[in-house]
Amino acid sequence: MKELLVMIFCMFLAATGHAKTNFMEQSEGLAQWIPLAEQGDASAQTKLGILYYKGDGVPQNYAAAKEWLEKAAAQGHAGAQRALGFSYYQGNGVRQDYTVAKQWYEKAAAQGNADAQFQLGGLYYFGYGVAQDYTIAKQWYEKAAAQGNTDAQFQLGGLYYFGYGVPQNYAATKEWFGRACDNGLQLGCDGYKRLSTRGK
Repeated sequence: MKELLVMIFCMFLAATGHAKTNFMEQSEGLAQWIPLAEQGDASAQTKLGILYYKGDGVPQNYAAAKEWLEKAAAQGHAGAQRALGFSYYQGNGVRQDYTVAKQWYEKAAAQGNADAQFQLGGLYYFGYGVAQDYTIAKQWYEKAAAQGNTDAQFQLGGLYYFGYGVPQNYAATKEWFGRACDNGLQLGCDGYKRLSTRGK
């Protein structure tokens, strides 16, 4: 059981990071995105902000990341709002503030951003900046899981495994771990296998 809790915590920390950009080669992208971003294109502003945040193809620059992300977020871009939430969650380029992170995550989640929904679930699961509440965590995880977010699917399995906010239910745990596995999350496959080998 302790081993699974460690897996869940590590998965949450890993998932709160930004995935590598799937756009195009950064050097080609920069040439296209900068003019678009300067013209007010929110998607280009978000892409530039994430590149500067991660240092992908450009020197890492949290101030520039924040500037571009704020411009996009002000236009209602959910990806930028989620990225700003992560910046405040981590305290990179800004003072760490879980309350501000939550506000940005909520804006993105309200637009259906599955990553923001998952991360809101994490705030409630761990009690970061909010009162710990497994029931609210479950609600956010379910929203993200319904959109195919594998991390949320895995976390739902963890809630049922431990009986956090729900009755303990190994069949439900196995179902959620299985979904996460089927959608490509190795932790889900590992959890499913552990349950199977223990006859659960």
